[in-house]
Amino acid sequence: MSAWHPSLYRHWFAVAPAAALRRQPLAVTVMDRHAAIARCADGGLLALEDRCPHRHAPLSAGCATGDGLSCPYHGWGFDRGGALREIPGLPPGQTPPAVRVRAFAAREHDGLIWLRPDPEGANAPSQLVQALQPSARRFLWRTRWDAHVVDALENFLDPLHTHLLHPGLVRRGGARTAMRAELRHTEEGFHVDYRGAAAQSGWLYRLFESPRTLERAHFAAPGSAQIEYRYARGGRVRISLHFTPLGMRSTDVFASLHVEGRWAPAWAVRLLVWPLLRRVGEQDRRMLALQSRNLQRYPGARGASTALDLVREPLRRYWDGEPLPAPGSGHDVEIML
Repeated sequence: MSAWHPSLYRHWFAVAPAAALRRQPLAVTVMDRHAAIARCADGGLLALEDRCPHRHAPLSAGCATGDGLSCPYHGWGFDRGGALREIPGLPPGQTPPAVRVRAFAAREHDGLIWLRPDPEGANAPSQLVQALQPSARRFLWRTRWDAHVVDALENFLDPLHTHLLHPGLVRRGGARTAMRAELRHTEEGFHVDYRGAAAQSGWLYRLFESPRTLERAHFAAPGSAQIEYRYARGGRVRISLHFTPLGMRSTDVFASLHVEGRWAPAWAVRLLVWPLLRRVGEQDRRMLALQSRNLQRYPGARGASTALDLVREPLRRYWDGEPLPAPGSGHDVEIML
């Protein structure tokens, strides 16, 4: 994983909370590609490469013009498609040269701004993302993990570390239950069903949940992951994390909690649930930073895996641009959770 596979740029990545985009352009990065995002007068979004082709000043430091961006250095103005439309100081009657800035596709969904870093590719984010509706969202959080995106994704989707890294919060260290993990590949990625236990040993479950009928971990390429719980009394909870690599060792993480069919007003989630979930997130962030720093001491080292490491190989294959297994295929393992 020394360079980004070209196919990755054809997908959509979360780059910022929509509330972070105000009057000034916003600088964002996806896999070492930099963009300036602004809101147009009609409410739509524009995204241009964050570099004026004149003298390479960042367009994100310039101004939104209602239908484009102007450079902060000499005022060159570009429309939302990236075409040069104005050069201050150009004599009347003269037309600006045919200069363009690379334009990216951008859209807004469920409180986040999404960017596709290639002119061609998927028309919209994954179905897993599109299924998330603002009416069910209870919080939205952004953080940054000093880790490769595959390590970050694996951390969220891997339940085996929770006894040690989140003891008592997610699962109790000494309490394990025999379960069956069933991985199935999908059109968008894969999901893993964990069967064999309707309850969990940690405080988060005991304080805020009830017996479950489904515990499912989803991955939707390229960077969306979700833990879904369904309950015997009805209702569904989805914890979603969207991972956007800035570079090889830095990944932005956008987390949300969606609740349907259960009493969970936003104020109660913020007051009671959020402090515990944030603590879990911080524990993961610190461990991933520790892992990343150690990997730099051992360049090229490859991890040893067992059958219990269900998600690592399909994640690696996807991010390396390798062919994926056919939808519906998969395998099962016995696991002690």
